[in-house]
Amino acid sequence: MDHLEHCDLLEGEVERFAALMETAAPSMSVPCCPGWAVHDLALHLGTVHRWAEQLVRVRATTRVPSSEMGLDEGPVDGDWVRRGGEALLRTLRAADPAASMWAWGADQHVRFWSRRQLHETLVHRFDLELAEGRSPSAPAHLTADTIDEFLGNLASAEYFSPNVARLRGNGESILFRATDTGHAWTVALHPDRFEFRIGERSATAALSGSTTTLSLVLYRRVSLAAADLDVEGSHGLVDFWIANSALE
Repeated sequence: MDHLEHCDLLEGEVERFAALMETAAPSMSVPCCPGWAVHDLALHLGTVHRWAEQLVRVRATTRVPSSEMGLDEGPVDGDWVRRGGEALLRTLRAADPAASMWAWGADQHVRFWSRRQLHETLVHRFDLELAEGRSPSAPAHLTADTIDEFLGNLASAEYFSPNVARLRGNGESILFRATDTGHAWTVALHPDRFEFRIGERSATAALSGSTTTLSLVLYRRVSLAAADLDVEGSHGLVDFWIANSALE
């Protein structure tokens, strides 16, 4: 998918999140985000949208904390979430996706932010649905991109997710296989880094299932024990990866 496709999908996810929020009690607990209620989750997402919008609008060359931007802090409701999302989308759609700028991932261009904000919003929509006892779903091509984006950016997340630094080993590898789309991703653990490659390779362990279920487990929204996934090879290696790879 390209930048504008990510923007179009992001528009839909902003509306889905806002609509869910309007029917959920602000004080309802969100178990996927320990210590947070619906209000906290919505404040976080709306703030992230506003933060990313300013970064893209000024083509920031370094990270600027949201606390230094004077962002609109609410009141936090569905309309507030929509306004932040709409402003972000206007800025993203008007920008050159190939323009250089700061991003916390490897792709230091505007297009990083359309893709990142899509998946940020999608995963938090899943959080709301799970909090309400629903079973999250999304098109398989979208959740395949969620997994691809997560694995591709994970090494860059070490500075704010320090457990990522523990993802080291001596050549062990894990294959993540999407049974509904045919996508596959392989990570290999080395003494000084982990290596991510698209495609299926011989591996020490394999985790297979639908893209949505894989994405929920990789983002630690659903436990591996509760998920309809098949584990082949070293179960301990899969547990080790999941325990240390969450974005904090």
